[in-house]
Amino acid sequence: MTGRWGAVGMLVLFLLLGLGLWWVAEMGPGEGEEVRATISATAAIGGTDTEGYARATDSRAFRFPEDYGPHPEFRTEWWYLTGNLRHSSSGRRFGYQLTFFRNALSPEKVGRQSAWDANQLWMAHLAVTDVASQEHVYEERFARGAAGLAGAQGEPFRVWLEDWEILGSGDDAFPLTVRAEMDGGAVDLTLAQGKPPVLQGEEGLSRKGPEPGDASYYVSLTRLPTSGTLLVDGGQFEVEGTSWMDREWSTSALGEDHVGWDWFSLQLEDDRELMFFELRRRDGQLEPLNHGAFVDADGSYRVLSADDVEIHVLDRWTSPLDGTEYPSGWRVRLPTLNLDLTVEPMVRNQEMNLSVRYWEGAVRVTGRDPDGTVDGVGFVELTGYGEAREGEREGRFR
Repeated sequence: MTGRWGAVGMLVLFLLLGLGLWWVAEMGPGEGEEVRATISATAAIGGTDTEGYARATDSRAFRFPEDYGPHPEFRTEWWYLTGNLRHSSSGRRFGYQLTFFRNALSPEKVGRQSAWDANQLWMAHLAVTDVASQEHVYEERFARGAAGLAGAQGEPFRVWLEDWEILGSGDDAFPLTVRAEMDGGAVDLTLAQGKPPVLQGEEGLSRKGPEPGDASYYVSLTRLPTSGTLLVDGGQFEVEGTSWMDREWSTSALGEDHVGWDWFSLQLEDDRELMFFELRRRDGQLEPLNHGAFVDADGSYRVLSADDVEIHVLDRWTSPLDGTEYPSGWRVRLPTLNLDLTVEPMVRNQEMNLSVRYWEGAVRVTGRDPDGTVDGVGFVELTGYGEAREGEREGRFR
């Protein structure tokens, strides 16, 4: 989850281990449902429990496709896919999210006595948004990294949890095949590589906390031409559009003053992209570590600092679960590029009421730059709102 910090998944899975529970959780919105979250997203990103693990402290050389694969020396890592798709004939819009989290229970490898021995736990989320019906369905699964139930490999690239998978092909891992199915929705997609990887932050070192090592290695594939089939509410649709993939691995990240984050990934129709995240502080002050990237049509990009982007909340949405308020519409300005964007959810309720509670969903983009109008699509992720104490939910919004 964004910006994207898989330590959320780590604590969820620690909890499951402590309870001795190993199951597949099939969850979605229902009448009169209650909040299911048991884990705080922000508490999961602290700098504790790092002994024996590798830390993200300095910039490094990246190698692809190897770095699409696992990095077991780090405590946690994640593969994050989001996308906006259209029905090929009618233009009907859909959004999807498929995410995998690997989490280490210890830095040591287990001396296997059986196929079930493992110190790696896995969590995955699948969501599909049907804009026409204003429906958003989702599911959560768990498995241990043993007996072939879940895992990842670099060459050939593959990450999977049971029958949910991202499967690479070719020398550079592309095109990718993405398959996952749940009650009420399924995706079977092919993703081509439209642009080379973007190294977020300091040449791929994305600092999120004040102490050395409070960071992740963070790579984005910001425009993946996508086609295939999507199943929703019993109907099957041939679709095409664009996807976005984040690869991130870390051992620790956020500081104690952070209460959540807001993450934006926007794909403009002129083949430019924007990623930016805001870490929200308890004191409401600007977090100087906020950063992102702006990608030009030719794949070149520039790093954005906290001073390069202004985000103003335009509207709010109230969760029917418990009255928690989320931002639900934004003005995003990049003054140095003379770019002024309005970002609006395609469906207001795209809240993920799972072991970790967060809002993540498809958005539409409209705006202007010096050349005229600018339109696009994207995804936004919001964490920490349903778990913050009274007086801390607002965070910082300009």
